[in-house]
Amino acid sequence: MLRWILGGREAQGSVEKGPVLCIGEEQPKNWFTELQVLKGHFDIVRFLVQIDDFRCASAGDDGLVLVWNVETGERLQELRGHSQQITAMTTFTCNKGGASHTSLITASSDRSLSLWDPDTGNRVQTISDLQSSVKCLLVLERLCVWVSGAEELCVWNEDFQLQCQSQNHSDAGITALIELPKNCIAAAVDKDIVIFRLTVSTDSSMSVAEVRRLSDHQDRIRALINVNDGLFASGSHAGELILWDAIDWNIHGYEHILWEESQVGAQPEIRLAAHKPSEMSIQHLTTNGRHILAAVGGGLYVYSVLSKAVVAYRKCAHDSNVLHTMLASDSQLMSCSEDGSLRMWEIQDLPLPGEPASSGFFGMWTFGRSNKPPGVAPKKAAEAAGIRTLELTGDLIGHSGAVQMFVSFGESGLVTCSTDHLLILWKNGERQSGLRSRALFHKLEESGGL
Repeated sequence: MLRWILGGREAQGSVEKGPVLCIGEEQPKNWFTELQVLKGHFDIVRFLVQIDDFRCASAGDDGLVLVWNVETGERLQELRGHSQQITAMTTFTCNKGGASHTSLITASSDRSLSLWDPDTGNRVQTISDLQSSVKCLLVLERLCVWVSGAEELCVWNEDFQLQCQSQNHSDAGITALIELPKNCIAAAVDKDIVIFRLTVSTDSSMSVAEVRRLSDHQDRIRALINVNDGLFASGSHAGELILWDAIDWNIHGYEHILWEESQVGAQPEIRLAAHKPSEMSIQHLTTNGRHILAAVGGGLYVYSVLSKAVVAYRKCAHDSNVLHTMLASDSQLMSCSEDGSLRMWEIQDLPLPGEPASSGFFGMWTFGRSNKPPGVAPKKAAEAAGIRTLELTGDLIGHSGAVQMFVSFGESGLVTCSTDHLLILWKNGERQSGLRSRALFHKLEESGGL
């Protein structure tokens, strides 16, 4: 498929809305047949967050935060204030007196935190001269507070007032945060997961303390997610996927991805550490509560929470590292990569023994578990009961650089951001055509043209 070079790397002084382009009809299961290019950033765009049903915010290395209307592609606000790249961004919704309002919180390498009103574009609050740059943010809506992760963990209220912070400082820094039951927080710190408990006293003052440290990973933790009310998961640079109990913090399931060695006389299994680190590292995890989708190097790996087993995989889903994924359903998923593509996948049965596998994409993985009996080689993926493959159903190529992440707006479409400084709105061409026809009909009706 033709790759479009849709924008230069020069600074964009004003917003330009690109023309609607036709992708083609050779992919019957791909309904993203229109795209619209948004220009406004002048450096890598790394973050996208959904504000509501029709707005999203983008941020990246230029220090800008831009608010967009995903229906029209219009830039609504430009939030300026940070002097260096944005390192984290999230929405913060707090209900007061029956009314709720959604704000944006951003962190930057300039060692500052900012609270923005996306409706007006105003910076409501700011905190400067932090001891270190914040790498991740977590909102605890039930308590109407939010948490920042840097060399220490800090808890803030809606007025940007520091409520408490952890006493244990780490040079490695906190790279990911998730909320756990019973006022607990899990933080990824190098190879460890540190469990903090937040205590609220009768006078509404807060304190935070480390209550446990989980040191079961052999390498740096790259991803940390909630799976459901009772489970959370983590993925490491060494390809380890661990499923944890969210209440007692014990291991609920363990999966370690291993290569099959095809050379005669070689050892039956070789750890991915013998290969390039990028081939084994879990870059991203996502879940729908029933399955966990792991981005492992350039491949995709679907793990069943119920059976604690791999149910589908594609070793070479992309030409380069997969950076972001989404489970649209139990059988459909999406991924984006450093190779500049956004791809749609469907879980399908493997070919019968006499049928050839898809060329180019297929490779064999083996899967090791912590409770595997000594001396028993792991099964090949194709030999494992019930294992399935991922079949490519859509290939969305529009960016000229690595696609960092994407956000789905359901029927309204999909938004991607990239190292090429651009955002692309991917839309359902049939739906858009219908909307344009109805708008034209309504306009003609009003003007008496019908």
